[in-house]
Amino acid sequence: MNIQSEIEFFSDLGLLDKARFITRLIAEITEEAKVGAGGGQDLTRLRFSNELIQRLARFNYQLLSEDTSRPADDVMIRMLLGTRADKGAERIVHTAYRRVLTSYESFDTTVLLNPR
Repeated sequence: MNIQSEIEFFSDLGLLDKARFITRLIAEITEEAKVGAGGGQDLTRLRFSNELIQRLARFNYQLLSEDTSRPADDVMIRMLLGTRADKGAERIVHTAYRRVLTSYESFDTTVLLNPR
């Protein structure tokens, strides 16, 4: 997986499309962690996925809040797709990311449908 092209892809998405992408990724990591942990027996990988999901949820909140102190897109993608010592954890993230990427369609969302 080419990290630079993934950074460019994610950076080109609109704000709401980024949030949609991250939300789908959270769901896929959750599913992959359950499968990859062998029926829930590998607590280390479940803890890893839980921590990663918390970071992604916070990032999503910062995206939607238009928080200028949020991590940059390239930092988040590098954190997700970078090499890890635990290859099982790396596989969980990469598999989930690939599933989201192959099924993701950007709708070029520019407005919220239910504004306050």
